[in-house]
Amino acid sequence: MFHIVDKTVTLNYPLGHHLHCMISQIPNHIRFDDELDPEAITQKKWLLIQSILDLVATGPGNLKKLHFLLFPESTLPCCHLDDAIELIDSRFRANTVTMLGMEHIALHQFKTIVERYRADNAELLKSITTDQDCGDIDHLRVNWAVIAIKEGDGTLRVFIQAKSHPFAGEESLDHRDLYHGKIFPLFHSQPTGFNFMAMICFDYIYRTMYHSNITTVIQRANELFFSSRQHLDFLAILECNPKPEHDTFRDVINGFYGEHLAAAPGVRETITTFCNSATDTRESLPHCGDQDTFGHSSVFIHKSHKMTTGQLGEFTIDDFSGLPVCRLRFGAQSRLYYFNLPVFHEFDPRTTRMPLKVHTIFKPTTQNGWQTINFNPDALSHL
Repeated sequence: MFHIVDKTVTLNYPLGHHLHCMISQIPNHIRFDDELDPEAITQKKWLLIQSILDLVATGPGNLKKLHFLLFPESTLPCCHLDDAIELIDSRFRANTVTMLGMEHIALHQFKTIVERYRADNAELLKSITTDQDCGDIDHLRVNWAVIAIKEGDGTLRVFIQAKSHPFAGEESLDHRDLYHGKIFPLFHSQPTGFNFMAMICFDYIYRTMYHSNITTVIQRANELFFSSRQHLDFLAILECNPKPEHDTFRDVINGFYGEHLAAAPGVRETITTFCNSATDTRESLPHCGDQDTFGHSSVFIHKSHKMTTGQLGEFTIDDFSGLPVCRLRFGAQSRLYYFNLPVFHEFDPRTTRMPLKVHTIFKPTTQNGWQTINFNPDALSHL
């Protein structure tokens, strides 16, 4: 059962001014038990992630204003979690949220890590213990994410969540089932009242005959709106998805923003960001269809913001084939996309400003470096 727990964090965001987010669309090497050189794969993955963390810590240009840094599902090797946490703690600026998709580990190992950060993950630890009491499940693999929040005073807090339901391919890899997570934090940042949460790929679309993950999110956001007139401002989806524009995802996006049966004021102003692995991820899969592309990370806001549709080399702006949304759709290659996150305070139907703006795009260089791609937003060609 998808259960949302409230977590209050101190993030001193500028009141009434937009925030900033970076999507790390990088290749992911999908792991198997029969790898020829697993240590080399692990090191390669870590060096790539470390290069992005170093870039953010150095903060060239307006990258110093970064608030949210997103990595795809299952990218960070677990043996380098402490390295990532130490780098974020020692070098990142205050008021920074880093979302890390973690490689699979066994449930008993996962519990050990949760116990290390029990102060911020008490509900998750209790859920795991309850599940263990019901059966012999310590061997089950866990697909999980870490949300490292460096608060306004420099305090680092580490939150953890496990994927609620795996992709069918994950369940069949090496004939294993995966652990189903049940606890998902909804973060309330004070004092500016910015609310956000993360989901891992299929968490976004999973449903049974009797409940739906995304319906649970909408209902909780509506409760937030009617009790305090606040919204769910930001929803981040961490993916390693070979078909990021599958009809199933499109249907849920349509339902989330469409208000087909009833108004959902709690999510009307939500910015939904899908952070996917780059297209080179295909190279690590022994059997991958021609239609499996990966990439195409995207950002969605409600259609009421009337963004101008168009195309510009590295990205397009459209309505996802007629949905009630404005979509910022990126390409498939390995890139870092740095853009603004508008807050609902500055949404104004009279303004001519674009509510979503791409500030910088980085492409990889040799030796795990990154360089900016020059582009002119004014050269956007209309669709």
